[in-house]
Amino acid sequence: QVQLVESGGGLVQPGGSLRLSCAASGSIFSIYAMGWYRQAPGKQRELVARIASGGTTTYAGSVKGRFTNSRDHAKNTVYLQMSSLKPEDTTVYYCNADRVAVNMWGNENDYWGQGTQVTVSS
Repeated sequence: QVQLVESGGGLVQPGGSLRLSCAASGSIFSIYAMGWYRQAPGKQRELVARIASGGTTTYAGSVKGRFTNSRDHAKNTVYLQMSSLKPEDTTVYYCNADRVAVNMWGNENDYWGQGTQVTVSS
């Protein structure tokens, strides 16, 4: 069983910074990509940032230049450094692990964290 545990959300003033962390645990052979999505009430979940095994990183246009996604492969952990935060960044952020294999022969599955609230407000 694979679990994703997120941390680092909270309340911050506009222009401030927060760092989210997400650690994957369990029987893990490989993870293709790890990243972050967010979902506002009544809206679809959207990609924030994603980093693949080869290092290719994708960002949503709305966060490019403000957020930095990084990954520690040895620890199966992904980080999201968020700077210059805006009120419109307020929502729940979800960690995602894409194409997780538990062995070299097995199926690959996707996993989600429980979500962490980020609130940007003065």
